Amino acid sequence: MSQMLMWPLIVEGLLLAALIILLIYRSTLTMHEDDQLFLDESASAMAQEQQEVLSKLNKLSPMLKWVGGASGVLGLVIVSVAVYQQLQQMQ
Repeated sequence: MSQMLMWPLIVEGLLLAALIILLIYRSTLTMHEDDQLFLDESASAMAQEQQEVLSKLNKLSPMLKWVGGASGVLGLVIVSVAVYQQLQQMQ
């Protein structure tokens, strides 16, 4: 492995770890989310909990997109540099 690829690989590992943590967190939030909620006067606390879960999911969604996108782009850069280096060695 080239010294040039060492730091991008470390950053990619950190991005992937962050992405996995965010995905696990999202899955724990969605476990408590109900698809349909029938409410009467006594169940207003459940409605509040559902609104909080939806609020957290809405805040989490952009972070997942950015971290996933950054990880994908960095992965493509790493692969491109590795292929370029291999082609240079073959010549």
